[in-house]
Amino acid sequence: MFKTILKQVAGLQLILGAVILVPCVVAMIYGEWYSFLGFLIASAIVSGLGYIIFKSLKEVDDPQYQQSLLIAALGWLMIIVMGAIPYFVIAQITPLEVMQGFVPHGFDYPSSLLNFKNPLHCIFESTSAFTTTGLTMSYHEPSIGKAVIFYRCFSQWIGGAGFIVMALAVFKQIPGQSAILLYGSEASGTKLKTNVIQTARSIWKVYVVITCIMIIYIFVGTYCILPDYPIADNLFDAVNHAMAGQSTGGFSTLDDSIAGYKSEKMEILFMLPMLIGGLSIPFLYRFTFLGNYKELWRDIQTRAFLIASVLGGIFLSVLLMNSEGVSDPIREGAFQFISGLSTTGWQTSNIGQWDDLPVLFIVAGSMIIGGCAGGTVGGVKIIRALLLQKGLRWHINKIFLSKNTIKKVKFNNRYLLSHEMNSELAKAGIFTLIYLLFVFFSTCITVYFMGPDYTLSDAIFESASAQGTVGLSTGISDPSMSPVLELVYIIQMWAGRIEIIPVLVLVRILFYGTKTRNI
Repeated sequence: MFKTILKQVAGLQLILGAVILVPCVVAMIYGEWYSFLGFLIASAIVSGLGYIIFKSLKEVDDPQYQQSLLIAALGWLMIIVMGAIPYFVIAQITPLEVMQGFVPHGFDYPSSLLNFKNPLHCIFESTSAFTTTGLTMSYHEPSIGKAVIFYRCFSQWIGGAGFIVMALAVFKQIPGQSAILLYGSEASGTKLKTNVIQTARSIWKVYVVITCIMIIYIFVGTYCILPDYPIADNLFDAVNHAMAGQSTGGFSTLDDSIAGYKSEKMEILFMLPMLIGGLSIPFLYRFTFLGNYKELWRDIQTRAFLIASVLGGIFLSVLLMNSEGVSDPIREGAFQFISGLSTTGWQTSNIGQWDDLPVLFIVAGSMIIGGCAGGTVGGVKIIRALLLQKGLRWHINKIFLSKNTIKKVKFNNRYLLSHEMNSELAKAGIFTLIYLLFVFFSTCITVYFMGPDYTLSDAIFESASAQGTVGLSTGISDPSMSPVLELVYIIQMWAGRIEIIPVLVLVRILFYGTKTRNI
């Protein structure tokens, strides 16, 4: 069993090695030769180790269900750890004067590359990148160099669609049943094709096309809104922001995220990438490639996501009108609610200055719920929230039905009998309970280890942001945070990306092995 898992994990490392090579092109364009060398060294380490293990395990069994969950958990864990190597290597080999050369003209703060001399910060950054979270140890993004900025956003883009989905699209020899199990361990939502391999390729096709459209949209929009903005910087920003937006990752090329543009029109421009990123890839496939435009309203998740974005943005804006330190409540409320619901994490407001009520509302009303299942979002997912509210209404209404009435419920264009609905509710309810427990225990740890300037609502917000792979922050997540708290957030981001269950399966096997136990 372990050889099967090890070979699949090694296959993911081969892909990661290729991913690490891509920023070398950016490093050459901008003449960042120490970064170029760092990416080469890191790629050689990751690819070499993956190749040796992969080739040494020729005859292994095909993955089964239990193993596919372990592959998802361990595969993502190794991607996170090995993906941190470029940050560490570049920070070690880049001279201080070169690092300081990345700091924009007119500023005298130290380069954030210095933070990556700490291996834990490197793992945190890698976790946040590949899980599409957006919390960062690079609090001055421009000071880390163009190549590392690109690597962060590119990592989010790759992680958004999923490494296992990419492996299915690349490796042709994975048999049918094993492919189905591996796909189900990472991806959520319906299949686009009858064949899982074709589904994986279709996902990447949609993903690439939408991202390219967003690059053009952001580039042209920025040029129209800010005509004096340098063309080269505009193109670099557009590429990176399109990748971060489509993956709902939230990393930015600017020091203050989207607020760095200091333009209300630019904030409006960036709402569309967040909304599209929050939608499911199956919906985008049907809408874009099949031309099924009626799906925009017929799809239960898409409809709920759009309605929630509008109503939630309005309600948060109203709450912010009574919050001190908020200069433009409508502007900040609309943008930040969409950012939270889509789990993108682009930030235009100092959330640490908000009152408790709007903070708790954005946590409960957007960040914990998240966007559409089948997309790149975190959170519980809208489809589960809809199922739970439907189940509650169904349980109340069936009390008034006669004994001879066939008890069934219509949900998501399907009719479910009682036992089917109970099964779906049980799965959604258990997942939601586990999810909230993760947030609760993380909040308790955050309260214990956070600085004295933060409140309980700040702790809840930061914990929900890490668990939901959102990336919005009240300021708790920074290089000065407690290593214990940093490690907790790393675990949360990892578990949040693969929806917790594979992590719990891994923990169960570490403690009890694979033998069945009476419960």
